[in-house]
Amino acid sequence: MRTLERKQATREKIQLGGLIKKAGLDEEPTAVLLGLLLEAAATLRGDNSKAARNHWQVLGDMEFSRKEK
Repeated sequence: MRTLERKQATREKIQLGGLIKKAGLDEEPTAVLLGLLLEAAATLRGDNSKAARNHWQVLGDMEFSRKEK
């Protein structure tokens, strides 16, 4: 069971790294990436969370669609 859990955790990390690359942020320092993520997380916990989530969902869906063609 531990091996399966480790493989899943590794897969998730690889996918997250792929998203960083897809967004064109792979050249940014890790502190900048962490700051961006912390700010996004705070936004998702705030009053405007639904609007922000919807906006980011649309942007992400458009980018995934564009890259798949």
